[in-house]
Amino acid sequence: MKEATTIFGIRAVIEAIESGESIDKIFIQKGLSGELFSELKRTLSKGNYNISYVPQEKLYKLSKGNHQGVVAKISPIAFKGLEETVEPILAKKEVPFFLLLDQINDVRNFGAIIRTAECCGVDAIIIPEKGAAPINADTVKTSAGAVFNIPICKVNHIKDAVFYLQSSGIQTVAATEKTDNLIYNIDFKKPTAIIMGNEAKGISPSILKTIDHKAKLPMHGEIASLNVSVACGAFLYEVVRQRI
Repeated sequence: MKEATTIFGIRAVIEAIESGESIDKIFIQKGLSGELFSELKRTLSKGNYNISYVPQEKLYKLSKGNHQGVVAKISPIAFKGLEETVEPILAKKEVPFFLLLDQINDVRNFGAIIRTAECCGVDAIIIPEKGAAPINADTVKTSAGAVFNIPICKVNHIKDAVFYLQSSGIQTVAATEKTDNLIYNIDFKKPTAIIMGNEAKGISPSILKTIDHKAKLPMHGEIASLNVSVACGAFLYEVVRQRI
């Protein structure tokens, strides 16, 4: 099993990008300058990378070596493109099943969701380039290795994926408390993409405006919401139940 890798140093990061490594996140020291850094910026401008500008102290926590102001995390998996993943699925399956995650940022939630999705027969998971939890050792462990069994796509914006799936005949269903419609009223025997939102903020308002259906789980206790991985499991298994 390939493990998540931390690399440091400007030249090392440039080489990793140019060799096609799957970069999860790049940390750059605030105020960094110089000729080599300018080369890195030119390299980064050719793609869409998840970049955080951080104080030097953060970089020393990420790497014990001479980081030169730049540290990057390489994913243990290769992320897929949206069209290259979705089109073969649409050609092969009459009732495809997709899962979109709008900025889930806890690695253990992410791993648990991946594990449940794989068990429920989800065809692919779609996440944004920025704001998503990385795939690291904790993600892999929590997923029980399921991360290697299901395609994970990165897109610039989840909204772009919603529009693309809708144009391909896929109904989009948002899991949200901002509705009176219960999950059991949705016909999941149709081609479906479920959208789950961020642990704190839920699904972005701009995405909620674009989806086909909103749905929620019934809640009968004092607590107003479930952990996102638990809620996701309930949504995914309702799809499974209807399709049996």
